Order: sequence, then C-alpha cells, then structure tokens
Amino acid sequence: MSQVELTGVAKRFGAYEALRGIDLTIADGEFMVFVGPSGCGKSTLLRLICGLEPPTEGTIRFDGRDMRGVPPADRGLAMVFQSYALYPHMSVADNMGFALRMSGVSTADRAARVAKAAEILQITPLLARRPKELSGGQRQRVAIGRAIVREPSLFLFDEPLSNLDAELRVDMRYELAELHRRLGTTMIYVTHDQVEAMTMADRIAVLRDGRVEQVGTPAELYERPLNRFVAGFIGSPRMNMLAATVAEVESCAVGIRLTGVDELLRMNVADGHGLGIGDAVEIGIRPEHIDLSGDGFRLPVRVSFCEYVGGGSLLHANDHSAGRLVIRHAGAPAPVVGETIDIRFPESACHLFSAAEIRL
Repeated sequence: MSQVELTGVAKRFGAYEALRGIDLTIADGEFMVFVGPSGCGKSTLLRLICGLEPPTEGTIRFDGRDMRGVPPADRGLAMVFQSYALYPHMSVADNMGFALRMSGVSTADRAARVAKAAEILQITPLLARRPKELSGGQRQRVAIGRAIVREPSLFLFDEPLSNLDAELRVDMRYELAELHRRLGTTMIYVTHDQVEAMTMADRIAVLRDGRVEQVGTPAELYERPLNRFVAGFIGSPRMNMLAATVAEVESCAVGIRLTGVDELLRMNVADGHGLGIGDAVEIGIRPEHIDLSGDGFRLPVRVSFCEYVGGGSLLHANDHSAGRLVIRHAGAPAPVVGETIDIRFPESACHLFSAAEIRL
C-alpha cells in the first residue's frame, strides 16, 4: 500500500495554469475521491500522480520516495480509465493477464492471479468469453480485474463509471467500495458526479480552477462547507442560496434580512466575523432542511414546478425576490403549481456566506 504526498504541485501548459499550489496527503489504504466540474484539473492531477505528465512545480512522493523522473511502470500503481480498452480478439482471462505476460510472469502464476481477481469481481464464469459477449458492467469489471492482477500498491480510477447506465452505476459504486474494503489498497478516484463521491469516499478533495477548495469526509463537506462553491457543489439537489443584507450586528450574532422580506433571520456567528450593517451576504439552506409546518423562520413562496420523485416531491419556487428555492417535501398530497405556501426552516440549519463567498 502507499501514502501519496503532494507538496506545492503545479502544472502549466504554456500560459495556461491547469493546477496551482496543490498540497494534499492521501493516507495509506484510503479511498480518496477528486471531484469538481469539468476543467477543474482533477484528471490532470491524476495523470501527474501516475507519471503520464510531469509536474511543472512541486513534488509527488509515494511512501516518502520522490517520484520525479520515475516512469509509470515503476510506480507500483494500476490505472482504470473511462474507456474499457479491452482487446476484442482475446478472452477475458487473456485480457486480464496480458500485462503480466508482457512482464514475464509465469503461466501458472498468471493463471492464479487472474483466477483470484475473477473471484473477487465475481466474473469467474466469464473468463472464456470475449469482450463483445459482455455487458458494459461486465467489461468494466474486466478492466478493473486487469488492474487487480498486477497487485499494485495504488489504484487510480479516472471516471470509470461514466459510460454505464444509471442502474449499473449504482451497482458498480457498491462493488468498488466493497473491493476497497476487501483489498485495503490506497485508491484515488476521479469523478464529476458528487453523488459518486459522497457514497464511496473516505475523504473527498473538491477542486475548482486548478485549486483544492476543501478536503474532508463526505459528512464534513456536507455539514460544514468552507465556501459557497463547496456548499453548492456537494448535495443533490444543491443547496439553496438566498440574497440578503446584514441589518443588525452583535459580537457573536447578526440579524439578516432576506431580499424582499421584512422579518429578520437571526444567526450566531464567530466573534470577529467582520460584518457590518448593510453588507451583502447569502444564506444557504438545503432542500431537506425546509418544512411546510413546524417552527423556524417563515417564508411565503409560490410553487412554480413540482417534481414527483417517489416517496415525496421536489417543490420549485423560482420567483422569490431572494432567489430560487427547491424544497424536498415528503408529505402527500403535494402543493399544486401556482399555490402560495409558507415554508419554514430553523436558523441552526442555515449557512451564512460573506460577499467573498466564505462561510462564516
């Protein structure tokens, strides 16, 4: 297994700065997920770790060993790509064992390692088949098996599930998490799908514009996002963001007035928050923390659209002056489109963001 340390890592392609100032330690045996929107640098960072690209600045270490100049084949890792890239004329067994054969591994050892990987992935009955006889999920298992047989100390996954349909993706998320539990090997997984990240990771690194915005467990990112970007990116549906201004200021509390609302929302904040009366801020509240009854801050909204999602509905209120809202409603029947309803949410569930998008 491997501990991966990145210190001051940057990558430039000409004048374009793809990565800048990456400092990150991935613990031995950890399942780390890189998540972020397209173009944020997550796949580039993975390529630097595996050695397909050299960093422009900074160091990458495996178990304390500097990887500068070490080719990918000598880094003790295996990579699974978005494309299965299986040889169509070879059987599953031959596809899985091809790299071992090229490395001079004996026939007996190769067969044993392929059989062991096939058992782990539950594809033993498929070993004699060719890729065209497999489903998409089965082909992805073969691609993962091809990595397992190399017995690497580090697995790298670059959006391996993006070519699968929705049901298969759910199944494969579970299988990859179970695979990590069985092997205990360090895994780094790249995805733009925050649901994949939340359900599989020990820790998540959220990237934006070549920088790491926040690193933490799924619960830490969900419950205490450091800034507006992380708050909006993690969670499905995403966090509601409402425009507001500061109306009252105390040392450890503020009174917030949502745009178009007279009643003040009172929130506790850290001493030294730096807010002043009239400052523009935003209030974040997750759809599942909003209710149609009970206690809390009251806000009248008009239902613009209703999505029935099974076991409940997502109510959309698109024309409130403070901003668009999505409300997760578990009751039945759901309010009808055009109806004005009172929603309520506790102040304790709200997140306060400054004009600089930092969570206070």
